Amino acid sequence: MGKRGEGWFVLQMVLFAVILLVPREPLVPFPLWLRIAGGVILAAGGVFGTGGVLVLGSNLTPFPRPIEGGSLVTSGVYGVVRHPIYTGLILGTLGWGMIRANLLGVGLAAVLFIFFDLKSRREERWLLEAYSGYMDYRKRVRKLIPWVY
Repeated sequence: MGKRGEGWFVLQMVLFAVILLVPREPLVPFPLWLRIAGGVILAAGGVFGTGGVLVLGSNLTPFPRPIEGGSLVTSGVYGVVRHPIYTGLILGTLGWGMIRANLLGVGLAAVLFIFFDLKSRREERWLLEAYSGYMDYRKRVRKLIPWVY
């Protein structure tokens, strides 16, 4: 998958292309409350994703391998979940699928969750190598779903 994890990035872009190309027509009737819940989930995804990007700052890279000379970030949304950008993308996809009343879109959010879980496993091996405090951080903070997983 490349020495920086380039293959993971390419697979991620393919998944996003598939998500963007999901047909627009609703496949099933979703009640209004479920579509509203989708909007709330989409907004939460925006908070996690944007918060992750802003707090990560100069440590941000599209690849799973940490940048040389970077620092371990554990503040802000990183105090709630270890991979808030991934969480944001998963929640955003789920919320968007719910708003559009599209079961395929909701299913793709599940696929995205599985993908980011696998990608983060590789990333965390590199994070353990790069940062001595990562093991303690990993014990304190959940990976993708705050306080759950």
